[in-house]
Amino acid sequence: MAKIGLQLYSVRDKTSEDFLGTIRNVAEMGYEGVQFAGFFGTPASELKSVMDQSGIASAGSHMGYEKLLGDQLEETLVYNREIDNDLIICPSLPEELKGSVDAFKKAAESLNEIGKKCHNQGFTFGYHNHNFEFEDLGGVRGFDILFENTDPELVKMELDCYWVTHGGYDPRQIIENYHNRCVSLHIKDMKRVNGEKTSTEVGNGELDIKELLQIGEQNEVKWFTVEQEDYERDSLESAQINVQNMKKLIR
Repeated sequence: MAKIGLQLYSVRDKTSEDFLGTIRNVAEMGYEGVQFAGFFGTPASELKSVMDQSGIASAGSHMGYEKLLGDQLEETLVYNREIDNDLIICPSLPEELKGSVDAFKKAAESLNEIGKKCHNQGFTFGYHNHNFEFEDLGGVRGFDILFENTDPELVKMELDCYWVTHGGYDPRQIIENYHNRCVSLHIKDMKRVNGEKTSTEVGNGELDIKELLQIGEQNEVKWFTVEQEDYERDSLESAQINVQNMKKLIR
């Protein structure tokens, strides 16, 4: 059964002030894992100690593209190994690796190389989408270029269901099409404010979150990771609402 995690970018105002204290708070809410979006200079041993004390696991680490190249990749893997995290996620692409068929093919080649290095050291490597991967590039999408030109064993998928929907596509279909590659789902709901799409707490928007979770379970997704980028209340309060509603939907 998949576990419920929180992408810590969701509480970025709190982690920037008190990184370790926020992790403790998130654990007390009932999240089973946290997904990192930076470590704020925290020594790995100190972070691991707080995670152990709090009884919370790692749901992966978002590591910027530059942190996945050359010597920085080795530093990335050393740190993540020490905190017992084996899921490395590339959260986006630099401008030169998106926007055209050729750019996405170059990105796929690079992701494959990163994935191979991660795999050889016992890590799972995945890519997290936004909506730019779903723009029309003359009858093809960057998303498909990336996943059709990478090795399924080396480059997995963290599907952001919100951004897929934002881009005009159905995340359920993608999960089913790429089921053996989808290791994590980013779960955030969507509502419209003055005609603009925005993220909101799970259950407060228009996405069929329950069905997404069911399809994720059927396809053996390991992590349902909550993420929220926009707020109408305190970010920790939103995080609490999210985990409560997620548990209700899974039950």
